[in-house]
Amino acid sequence: MLNGILMLLALQAPTAPAAPPPQKPPAPDTLVLVSYVPQRVFDSRKKKFSDFETMLADLSRADVVFVGEQHDDRNTHRLELAVLEGLMRRRGALTLSLEMFERDAQQPLSDYLAGNITEEEFLKASRPWPRYATDYRPMVEMARAHGWPILASNVPRRLAADVSREGLGALDKLPPGDRAYVAQAIECPADDYRKRFVETMNEHPMPGTGEMSAEDRQARDERFYHAQCIKDETMAESIAAASGPGHPLIVHYNGSFHSDYRLGTASRVKRRLKNARVFVVSMLPVDNLDTLKPSKDDRKIADYLVYTLKPQPSPHSRDGSF
Repeated sequence: MLNGILMLLALQAPTAPAAPPPQKPPAPDTLVLVSYVPQRVFDSRKKKFSDFETMLADLSRADVVFVGEQHDDRNTHRLELAVLEGLMRRRGALTLSLEMFERDAQQPLSDYLAGNITEEEFLKASRPWPRYATDYRPMVEMARAHGWPILASNVPRRLAADVSREGLGALDKLPPGDRAYVAQAIECPADDYRKRFVETMNEHPMPGTGEMSAEDRQARDERFYHAQCIKDETMAESIAAASGPGHPLIVHYNGSFHSDYRLGTASRVKRRLKNARVFVVSMLPVDNLDTLKPSKDDRKIADYLVYTLKPQPSPHSRDGSF
């Protein structure tokens, strides 16, 4: 800040030619948004640290790339845009697939990409996530500018909520129009994915579940797992339908649980596209990039682990974040 003040004083010295008053410097938050994104890349297959460009060169050979995110991490979203930019440089046309838009929003999304409706109309009709403007709009606008398709891949949340309350039997009650928003083939095996899902749920119990009997808790876990399965199956079906010889590389963004350990949506894509080259990337915000030592379990999470520095609170921000 002192150097900046000295430079402004020098510009305003009597010997300097007349000039318009200097513009007000950008706010600190704006400076952060355009600055370098700290990150380190670990190649799990080679068991060593790599770099972002080498990772992108490898990912460009894929048919489908999964990028698993922590939804509330700003540095992650900036790196996600960098992944798209790097893959575009190597592959040209891409297909962007998003967990964040549901199948019944495909028409307004496609209409917006085609220029048939305004952004305001698109957002009104598509139920964007609360932080859409900062987290996902840059990717959507990149796709729009380059004429890429975007898959609104996820099941409508109201249908997933029905399954979480009633189980898979809720799908049998749906009218044909709504049933078309859910994957036709649904498998919910009692595998490692289910185990991880139930463990994660019980680590963060919902209010009022402490008094539930073991039987009721097990039934609830099963219903919630089935709701998770229809999300994975529907996203996978959406991706598989857009894939194939001659089709652009599909880059799918979802919460990391949907693709970590190559399970969830990733495993269901592989079930549908047995010969497809599927790569998984997991974004991992950490407090310190210099002391990273990925464990054996960490290396199982994804083909590439992209560690990024958790944003530190800015002294200029009122809400404690920048």
